[in-house]
Amino acid sequence: MKYDILLIGGNGFVGRRLAAKLQLNGFRVLLPTRNISASNELRLLPNTNLVDANVSEFDVLKKLCSQVKPNGVVINLVGVLHDKPAVPYGKVFRDAHVTLVKNIISCMQIYGLKRYLHMSALGADSSGPSMYQRSKGDAENAIRESHLDWTIFRPSVIFGRDDEFINLFIKLCKIFPILPLANSTAKFQPVNVDDVASAFLQALSKSKTIHHAYDLVGPQVLTMKEIVNFSARKARTYCLVISIPQFLGYLQAMMFELLPFRTLMSRDNIASMAIPNVLPKNSRDALVEDFGIARHSLEDLFF
Repeated sequence: MKYDILLIGGNGFVGRRLAAKLQLNGFRVLLPTRNISASNELRLLPNTNLVDANVSEFDVLKKLCSQVKPNGVVINLVGVLHDKPAVPYGKVFRDAHVTLVKNIISCMQIYGLKRYLHMSALGADSSGPSMYQRSKGDAENAIRESHLDWTIFRPSVIFGRDDEFINLFIKLCKIFPILPLANSTAKFQPVNVDDVASAFLQALSKSKTIHHAYDLVGPQVLTMKEIVNFSARKARTYCLVISIPQFLGYLQAMMFELLPFRTLMSRDNIASMAIPNVLPKNSRDALVEDFGIARHSLEDLFF
């Protein structure tokens, strides 16, 4: 059986939303994952075939691409947030953001596949201040140099009811009445997960999106402090945010990195905040201007 779409990273936060939208629109989807046991909601989608596969292995990725129709689409949503310090970035970022993309390009070319949709990030830049931004920038460069019919999406921080961003601060506000915070004035323009998934879906039928990159942002620009205050209101509690100097923020992040559980904040995250994560000056507001999407705000979702 040949599939309309190979959805890489489809078991993640955005991927689950996009898989549901693809199902509603009649696409047959091949979705590789290394964690099928955590994919119960995806198993309910009759036109989506979950397969146990490690896409970081070239031969596995090659086999997956062989199952896509000649006019089919490969979508890559893979992204990781943390890595050990290295120049220009560590192995985790290199493998997930750069090597995987280059392997996808090679495997698509082997089977003559052309259409590729890619999840990048707002601020992606090979010369950016953080490893994350540099790895995402290098991935974009590889895509632009390919002969694929690519479309790149660069979202700001993505939020939704089960996200790991707003909900993290909600949990912290419930635990800590006082929260020391570096970069409390760092700016973000959070974008709703369903709006992002809708842009991907529309791009499948809009040939004019080929060879274009789109910045995806929500309707509000918020500082980190304002996001924490919003989270406290959602948690129906009060949390006093105390701004701390940059060097203390790095020490705080280093401590988080050393703890034996999932990293809450890394030094690289702080480095990323050096550049406002908002719609760049003179950039198009793609969700509104190109995709005609009425964007959702944080208040729309949580209140």
